[in-house]
Amino acid sequence: MKRNLFISLLLLMSAAQAMAQLDAPEFKIFQFPPDRIPRIDGNFDDWDIVPDSYIIGTEELWDDSGKHEGLNRESIDIKVKVGWVDGLNRLYFMYEAYDDYWDFTHPGLHNDIFEVVVDGDMSGGPLIDRFHPNKDLDIWDAYFSYHGVHAQNYHIFTPPAEGKDWCLAWGSQPWIKELPYANAAYDYDFSPGEAGVLRLEFWITPFDYAGNDPSRSVESQLYEDKTIGLCWAVIDYDDVDGRGNNGFWNLSKHHTMYGNASELRTFRLMPLEERFRKPIEARWKFDVIDMDRRLVAFIDRSEGEVTSWRWDFGDGNTSNEQHPLHRYENPGQYIVILDVEGPAGTSRSIRVWDVAVK
Repeated sequence: MKRNLFISLLLLMSAAQAMAQLDAPEFKIFQFPPDRIPRIDGNFDDWDIVPDSYIIGTEELWDDSGKHEGLNRESIDIKVKVGWVDGLNRLYFMYEAYDDYWDFTHPGLHNDIFEVVVDGDMSGGPLIDRFHPNKDLDIWDAYFSYHGVHAQNYHIFTPPAEGKDWCLAWGSQPWIKELPYANAAYDYDFSPGEAGVLRLEFWITPFDYAGNDPSRSVESQLYEDKTIGLCWAVIDYDDVDGRGNNGFWNLSKHHTMYGNASELRTFRLMPLEERFRKPIEARWKFDVIDMDRRLVAFIDRSEGEVTSWRWDFGDGNTSNEQHPLHRYENPGQYIVILDVEGPAGTSRSIRVWDVAVK
């Protein structure tokens, strides 16, 4: 009876935590235009186009270690911007931090850290070995089959000690912190123990599945208006003798967000801002849904207000539907043209031999 009551209380607490997290306001992820993708080179001019409304600052963090009663920007001050690019399954970050004492001399985890956790499909739930729901499972089996697989945790060293990797990808998949899945660059001019400003830009690839074999991995698909689970914490060390950290500044309301994706914050992939959009632009994609019948679905993805469409399928047939379905009589490679019209004018998109059927 006592055990059942205990389990019921745990479930109620978990539900209450989940509801509190859902009630928290969501954050925005800026969409970079395809010709303004940030270069990971330690020069942060690329981020000037991101409005200040996208900044997530120190005021959003709280020290859940209980070592500080409130904010003290003279001790530590944080600014973070997050971006994405339509067509790339990458999350871009700009991290800017002032600290009155930068600690980065040790080879291990005793290092000022920007800890980032991402759950690209918001599947939620625990993501580290010791939180595995099957407590009878061997801890190493849990590590290699489970830890960091459906959501990923990055301990990013700010900055890393000499010769040290830029981050710990906490799990059995260290390959996710390397190209072609991630990249990072720093800018700072202080020595260990000094005060100063550090700037870091990096990108990571979120995965719906990331085991220790990269050939079996499944990238999270990023698209406009999608919501993802994302969170971070700043682990601040102010000593060089390894006694412990000086605070765990958390964006989540739950300390264990580092190992439970249900405790992350909600972030939304925003559309391209109006200033980067053309008044009207013809865009489309296609899907060969039945190769034996040469049946192709054409999907309009045009930007701006469109009032009419004209498709030329390249075989003498046309359509005025927005999303036509067309059957080709003969095998071949076709030149397909979409013309659109609206109050802002006209636009054309031509694709040469992309549409091929046998």
